[in-house]
Amino acid sequence: MDKIILDGMGGDNAPAAIVEGAVQALREDKQLYLIITGREAELKAELAKHKYDASRVEIVDCPDVIGMNDSPTEAVKRKQSSLIAGYWMLRKEDDICGLVTAGSSGATIAGGQLILGRIKGVKRPALCPAIPNVNGGVTLLCDCGANAECKPVMLCQFAVLASAYAQAGFGKQNPKVGLLNNGTEEHKGDPLRQETYKYLTQMQGINFAGNAEARDINMGDFDVVVADGFSGNVALKSIEGCAKMILAQMKKQFKSSPAALLGALFMQGGIKRMKKNLDFDRFGGALLLGLKKVVVKSHGSSKPVTIKNSIANALAIYRNGLIPKVEDLLAKVDPDNLITVEDE
Repeated sequence: MDKIILDGMGGDNAPAAIVEGAVQALREDKQLYLIITGREAELKAELAKHKYDASRVEIVDCPDVIGMNDSPTEAVKRKQSSLIAGYWMLRKEDDICGLVTAGSSGATIAGGQLILGRIKGVKRPALCPAIPNVNGGVTLLCDCGANAECKPVMLCQFAVLASAYAQAGFGKQNPKVGLLNNGTEEHKGDPLRQETYKYLTQMQGINFAGNAEARDINMGDFDVVVADGFSGNVALKSIEGCAKMILAQMKKQFKSSPAALLGALFMQGGIKRMKKNLDFDRFGGALLLGLKKVVVKSHGSSKPVTIKNSIANALAIYRNGLIPKVEDLLAKVDPDNLITVEDE
């Protein structure tokens, strides 16, 4: 059995959506064993609404919940919460594969660093969601919110981390890496982007292909796009908003007249496929890259299907050996000196 810890109280729709997503995940993966942390009485009440294999579910009672307005560092240090209990179990028990939470992003990042710890050599962990692109695949955006201010060495490491994720999570053997910028020309951008561009061109072990504009994320021109957390978060939220606007406008126009409604009926199959391709939920949450074990951060408003897919994503990443791949790439590339270890 592969054990995954699930934060039962994290997110706007907890514990109902979390438990329903957990049950769906158990049905789809017979090798999954879930440890759900949270308020035991509430979790058992939700579980009682579903049919599931109770032999593959364990509940760990935790009295506290970290709110979205709580100080992340203080919450990590002082609260006996479902998220923090999960992190301590993940750190202490070798047979646990990973953790999934829809709780506070700040507490998830703080707990990952203060309790679980980073892979040796990693400066900062980074949030890395999979963004659907026009080719039917995904583009990994790293970072999208964990580090608002970055140094060039951090962006270089994000390229390494996300390249390993593209290999382990999506089977990309030589992922194409871009640097998020306000133009594709080499000289574009602020000093951070210009300096990082220079360093990335010198790094071996990654397939750097130059600057990427925000539109390139959706066009599938790159497998990985590297960004500081501030720029990456703005890009991510803009993409999400644009996808919702397109779907809302389509729905509005199809209802505008009988002829439009009739046309929508003929296009029904294509519309469903398009909605599926634009659906962020099918990939679950964002991977918190750079930690010693797999941690997936789902959106606070996650639905049951998002939780189910986040659990499946965490399992796939673990089974495909993400952490060893990251360690292997870091051993080949020294972002501090921007030379390969083999060339020393």
